[in-house]
Amino acid sequence: MKPLRQLISQTAIYGLSSIVGRFLNYLLVPLYTYIFNTSEYGVVSEFYAYAGFFSVVLVLGLETGYFRFRQQQKFALPAIYSSALGFLVLFNLVFLTSVVIWQQPLAIWLSYPQHTDYLLCFAGILALDAITALPFAQLRAENRAWRFAGIKITEIIITILLNVFFLVCCPKLVALWPQSEWSLLYNPNLGVTYIFLANLIASIIKLLLLTPQFYGIRLQINPIVLMPMLRYSLPMVVIGFAGMINEMLDRAILKVLLPYDVLTNLSLLGIYGACYKLSILMSLFVQAFRYAGEPFFFAYAGREDAKRTYALVMQYFVMAGVFIFLLVTLYLDFFQYFIGAEFRAGLRVVPILLLANLCLGIYINLSVWYKLSDRTGLGAWVSLAGAGLTILLNVLWIPEWGYLGSAWATLACYFFMVCASWLLGQIYYPVKYPLGRICFYVILGVALYFAKLYLVTEQGWNVWLSATLCLMFYLLMVGITDIRPLLIRK
Repeated sequence: MKPLRQLISQTAIYGLSSIVGRFLNYLLVPLYTYIFNTSEYGVVSEFYAYAGFFSVVLVLGLETGYFRFRQQQKFALPAIYSSALGFLVLFNLVFLTSVVIWQQPLAIWLSYPQHTDYLLCFAGILALDAITALPFAQLRAENRAWRFAGIKITEIIITILLNVFFLVCCPKLVALWPQSEWSLLYNPNLGVTYIFLANLIASIIKLLLLTPQFYGIRLQINPIVLMPMLRYSLPMVVIGFAGMINEMLDRAILKVLLPYDVLTNLSLLGIYGACYKLSILMSLFVQAFRYAGEPFFFAYAGREDAKRTYALVMQYFVMAGVFIFLLVTLYLDFFQYFIGAEFRAGLRVVPILLLANLCLGIYINLSVWYKLSDRTGLGAWVSLAGAGLTILLNVLWIPEWGYLGSAWATLACYFFMVCASWLLGQIYYPVKYPLGRICFYVILGVALYFAKLYLVTEQGWNVWLSATLCLMFYLLMVGITDIRPLLIRK
């Protein structure tokens, strides 16, 4: 249980940066959805969907490659770090320069000819985030989780403060003193540009906070070190890009596939994007686990009880994930107030998206097979198959069912990837996962969700009472089946 406790503690610290930080960031959603209309928020959802794709490409999978080569110790650690970091800096400078040169054609292609500022802000954000990915990976590898968390939270707090300043304070200051210098700082016609600008400034400050990770490092690209890292890492780009297709494609193409005019499509995209945010607790949990789990899996791989530990990690992950699913869905009548009233028409997608993100977390657990057996290419094929399924289902279902089709496509894709990854894992790196226990908890969670709906709509029970009883029943079952045996064993 000692390694499991270590993983839990690391996940808790990374979760602090993700859950506390992104929860603070999540508080911006009410601000956006109460200030901007659905079509304006649709622009925000669209660009952050694009950002997801580019964030994978621009890092080149070198985070995972750094963990793997650091563990194998084939090369000196400074050479591994400096070569990977130097290549990332060069690659992203080329990307940023290209966007600056072709900003107008790109803006026209995206149907925003008057807003090259969107592209310039986002190119800067993406380049800075990609460059800082490796310093963050170094902090994770060195178990410096508190520094990692501190910088992440600082970045998000700065983003929030700048958003409040630009969107709330500046309009009031200009209204009070229209002829002052505040009118030079704030232009109401920029609108959502201020959201992107706040993010860009915060990314610059994040880079400055990470400058100690650059001390003593000569950014020399050593081909002898870099080429093997790229051979290992580039399949991770395919995996990550396919993952972004599964996670972000719906918000990137809803504007195109919905059978209405552009403004209506953007409005529906805004509704879907806002409701997607209500699955944030599951996303935060999965992200925190990913931060802590990846270095843990590599570090623990050589131990005798590694596979048994991985199976135990999976079991407790699913238990916690189902609890989060129930917490949000049972109390959705409370969580709905985090978005504006006109955005609540899409609340029915929330349970589907929560289950989809739970499947994503299970897939991350299962992905240990291709990372530890050095079969990242085969893992890439699983992700590509999932991405192909996502594209197909979105194309088929969005025109018919709208954004509800996108939600079901996301769940179908992640479920397929879970099944495919488990099957391949049993061939190349077999782990005896407790499938019966895992299925029991997932089925129990879904059953309790429908039980609450039945009690409220058919039996007329109080919403909060029925939700609390269902959640307590789940915790009771967890206590009886898993927690109590642990306590007795001690």
